[in-house]
Amino acid sequence: TSGKLICFDQDRQAIQHAEEILGLDKRVTLINRNFEALEVSLQELNLLPVNGIIFDLGVSSPQLDEAERGFSYMQDAPLDMRMDPSSTLNAREIVNTWSEAALAQLIWQYGEEKWSKRIAQFIVQSRLERPLETTGDLVQSIKAAVPAAVRRSGPHPAKRTFQAIRIAVNDELGVLDRVLDQAMRCLDHGGRIGVITFHSLEDRIVKERMNSWLGRCTCPPELPICRCEAKTIAKILTRKPILPSIEEVEQNPRSRSAKLRVAEKI
Repeated sequence: TSGKLICFDQDRQAIQHAEEILGLDKRVTLINRNFEALEVSLQELNLLPVNGIIFDLGVSSPQLDEAERGFSYMQDAPLDMRMDPSSTLNAREIVNTWSEAALAQLIWQYGEEKWSKRIAQFIVQSRLERPLETTGDLVQSIKAAVPAAVRRSGPHPAKRTFQAIRIAVNDELGVLDRVLDQAMRCLDHGGRIGVITFHSLEDRIVKERMNSWLGRCTCPPELPICRCEAKTIAKILTRKPILPSIEEVEQNPRSRSAKLRVAEKI
């Protein structure tokens, strides 16, 4: 076939792994950049417009499995969580320098954690004794903050806080918000965009942005005529998100929270 596959990843290790698998295929181009550089990169390669774009969001399994990256609350490692190791902000800086109020807001907003204020309080108390250097230090503070009855039921008590800090370190929601309209501009007419999300905050952004492409008027109802000049630029092909099958979840438990939404440029 004559198609081309352009792959983006800001993690150099992911690019190296892809080179081992796909590197000899001349139809494949690997780009070691955040996909926020989608439009400019495709312009530089003279590949616009494209027929399809797929975003697979969130942290990858290799990043979770490599303890030294600091993404996992199940393994003790230095507090890092950077997808791009060359970026300046890391998890250690956030937990040791941000104010209690800022930490509480972060954990509530990005982790949707109802114990956010208490967790932030315990993190600040812990770092007064000594800086939190590892994921184990952070997990210990979180477990101390969450009541025992809550810890015994539901997911790991550190899950939501780790998610929140990881999102902040990598500006994941900001990047997603900035890239979706880029992707629509890059598509040829009839081209499709698919986005795989792994938590409700990502899915909400994707759902709302795709709905904005439907061209529905956003003017206040009291206005006699439309002023927003909304234009329909896409149709949504997934009325509800596509979820993994039972078989897929059994084979890959990490897929259980995945949701796929697809839109087509018109």
